[in-house]
Amino acid sequence: MASIADYYAGKNVLITGATGFMGKVLVEKLLRSCPEVRTLYLLVRPKAGQSMQERVSDMMKCKLFDRVREDNPDFHQKIVPISSELTQPALAISPEDVERLTSCVNIIFHCAATIRFDEPLKHALQLNVIATQQLLSLAQQMHHLQAFIHISTAYANCNRRHIDEIIYPPPVEPKKLIDSLEWMEDSIVRDITPRLIGERPNTYTYTKALAECVVQRESSKLSIGIIRPSIVGASWQEPFPGWIDNFNGPSGVFIAAGKGILRTMRANNDAVADLIPVDVVINLTLAAGWYTAVHRLTFPPAALVYNCTTGGINPFHWGEIEHHVMSSFKRNPLEQAFRRPNANITSNYLMNQYWILVSHKFPALIYDLYLRLSGQKPQMMRIFNRLHKAIGLLEYFSSQDWEWNSENMSMLMSHLSPEDRKTFNFDVRQLNWPEYIENYCIGTKKYVLNEDMSDIPAARQHLRKLRNIRYTFNTLLLVFIWRVFIARSQMARNIWYFVVSLCFKFLSYFRASSTLTN
Repeated sequence: MASIADYYAGKNVLITGATGFMGKVLVEKLLRSCPEVRTLYLLVRPKAGQSMQERVSDMMKCKLFDRVREDNPDFHQKIVPISSELTQPALAISPEDVERLTSCVNIIFHCAATIRFDEPLKHALQLNVIATQQLLSLAQQMHHLQAFIHISTAYANCNRRHIDEIIYPPPVEPKKLIDSLEWMEDSIVRDITPRLIGERPNTYTYTKALAECVVQRESSKLSIGIIRPSIVGASWQEPFPGWIDNFNGPSGVFIAAGKGILRTMRANNDAVADLIPVDVVINLTLAAGWYTAVHRLTFPPAALVYNCTTGGINPFHWGEIEHHVMSSFKRNPLEQAFRRPNANITSNYLMNQYWILVSHKFPALIYDLYLRLSGQKPQMMRIFNRLHKAIGLLEYFSSQDWEWNSENMSMLMSHLSPEDRKTFNFDVRQLNWPEYIENYCIGTKKYVLNEDMSDIPAARQHLRKLRNIRYTFNTLLLVFIWRVFIARSQMARNIWYFVVSLCFKFLSYFRASSTLTN
């Protein structure tokens, strides 16, 4: 069989969600590792006053494309933006563009979706299910289509503890749900959403399960592959370690911890944190596109599913992540931290609520009072409320474990040549977690917050200043407690003296024991 790069040579590729996090990495990897690819058609919608051409142009100026820019300064000529809107009938693609796409596209990578966990059900259904249906209808009109690769999520079936690489029965018939919600008021849909999603934690996982069912039903007409990544994080190796461009998922949590804002989080220290680097997902996606196209005539009439996870192959736990994130941000601190990085993970609800009160809300109130007194607008309580909401959405995934079968991932790897295994590496057994977390934290500093690494000495000095402020505050608090509670009560003084004398006795005992031992 031809190598992956040779297969993509001369091919026309259609990509949805190309301006998103994973979509950008997919475009960059195709251009860099498959330089003979003919054209990348990107479905893009105008947004925030920018035309689709301006959005694509801004995307290509991103640092992510530096390596491609060095190899081929004219790479942008291979990119053709197509005006589209996922919420409109037929994706709002013009008849001229439909004719162009149906006459030449060879592979489709469907990455577009809403990833907001708290998205209203109607909107999530439109973006994740109906838009997928419409793209499949367009795909069936394509004369030269060889593969349709759909990006799902490993948590589409999170109501199960063991998840195989199969399409499970949908929670509800997609067409019936779409027809039912079409006439309902938004307020009614909002009221019945908890009953509809059942054991799933949010509308994202619910609609992704429905989308898989929709894709599966077209597998007799199209050659289809489904990629199920778990929690997608910063890049591992490509195009450079630690690249990340958003606050989504663990990135926002890491930054909040590095800034000293996040001090507690409810999670199970022993639960597997199923992070998957974005370049691993993209390498698997491109390899799956190649395999699906090459073997399309020998496939059974069913979509081939790839669980793209790390937990069953190279597990890493939330407690370990906490340790390495804190260590990394103490070595490479973020600028103008609110407090020293020192987050605590606990699975106990009451302990978590206590630390939220003591370490989040109380300091936020004090700081907002200071801002008011200095004539500034209070903001810390608002920031903490947003943080608590974001962390609350993640608690479901950070408090429990799943087991994913990954036989298809292993099978695909066995079909790659040694050169392709190196170029399109998705073997997570090679992943060194402490090194990856270090690069991830540095990546949030460099690429999300745009902080200069040369300013680290000043950031360390700021942390030392915060440490001194903390010591001073604790000392003053101790003196205050003494003056108010202990110095004025004979019983409190007696208890205090008893505790102090007990401590001295223990110290004397251990000192004597160590002397006798020596």
